[in-house]
Amino acid sequence: MLKKLSDHVYYMPHYSETDRPALGLVCGENFSVIVDAGNSPAHARDFMNEIEKMDVAPVKFVLLTHWHWDHVFGMKTMGLFTISQEKTKKQLEKMKTLQWDDASLDARVETGEEIEFCRDMIKREMPVRDELELIIPDMTFHDRIEIDLGGITCVMEHVGGEHAEDSSIIHIPEERVMFLGDCIYQDFYSGEWSYDRNKLSTLLNKVVKYEADHYVTGHQAPKTNEEMGRFLDDLVSIGEIVGEEVVVDQAVAQFNDIRNANPTDDQLEFIQNFVYGNRKKRAE
Repeated sequence: MLKKLSDHVYYMPHYSETDRPALGLVCGENFSVIVDAGNSPAHARDFMNEIEKMDVAPVKFVLLTHWHWDHVFGMKTMGLFTISQEKTKKQLEKMKTLQWDDASLDARVETGEEIEFCRDMIKREMPVRDELELIIPDMTFHDRIEIDLGGITCVMEHVGGEHAEDSSIIHIPEERVMFLGDCIYQDFYSGEWSYDRNKLSTLLNKVVKYEADHYVTGHQAPKTNEEMGRFLDDLVSIGEIVGEEVVVDQAVAQFNDIRNANPTDDQLEFIQNFVYGNRKKRAE
């Protein structure tokens, strides 16, 4: 069963055991759209089966937030007209040339083309990948596209970010809901997971200009405006505390001095993320 976020917006929660991200359904008077295609044919089927039980306008499009496997592997199973940012299409064209058997995945991890976490989750979600077939989006946009579903609008904008440079957000102004995909997450693909303060600031400026009461991220429970505000304020503050520091222990000491408290586990992870981001900049 899908969870209702507002009168016209629903979502299927993320499932961390196999890295299934949250999927969205936005329903207008004339038709509905899906946000992201799932991390496997099974994930896509589970989502589509839930929609069939609902009394909503027919589903017409799938909107992709970015190219990562867990958001696109269910595209063919959904069998719908798919819209993405143009960089997402280019990445999927590359992915379509790859093999996804165990040996090929292992080989790409060895060469650094893939990371262990994704390799392991792909194997866990899809022990057998015989039916996996990647397809290319039917339509792309550059900066922004607006879709009228009939009384409900989806505004899709390219925002980029460290997690994936093709990342797009989907804002539903009438419902004050925003699907963020994974855009506010760290850079996972170039060594240690990291944040760059300047890149994060640029991204957040694009996100916060939209008004929303609810935010749906790929791999966490949805957040209210207040919850997201607290989260982002703390994240930005930690980045400012770390500054240009490249030693984790020193950055933690700076946090202790300024906050007069030890960091929580999540805060410690963010401290490390900003430190690793600083190290990457120095190595450039």
